[in-house]
Amino acid sequence: MIVIPRMIGPGHPTPQKTRPYECGERVVGMSWPQMHIGYYLYALVFIIFDVEVVFLWPWVRVVGGRLVQAHGLGLFAFLDMLVFVTILVVGLVYAWRKGVLRWE
Repeated sequence: MIVIPRMIGPGHPTPQKTRPYECGERVVGMSWPQMHIGYYLYALVFIIFDVEVVFLWPWVRVVGGRLVQAHGLGLFAFLDMLVFVTILVVGLVYAWRKGVLRWE
C-alpha cells in the first residue's frame, strides 16, 4: 500500500516542493531553531511537579472523604503521601545544589 503508489504515481520533484510551507509567507530563518538546554531542564522540572499535582488531587479528594475517615486510614494516607512529596523535594534540592537548575 505504500510502495505501489510511489511506483505508479506521478512524481515531479522540484525545489518548490521541498521547501517548508509557512502559510503562504516566505520562510525567515531556520525551520528548526535550536533551543538552549536550560529550557528543557526547566520544562522537565515543571512536568515532574505537574505530574505530582495529578497524583495529589485524587488523593486529597479520597482522604477528605468519609470512607477513609471511617476506617481510620487518614494518618496512613497522609504519611504515604508525605513520603511521596519528600522524595520529590529531596530530588529538587539535590538538583539545585548540584547546579543543574543554574542558567548558563
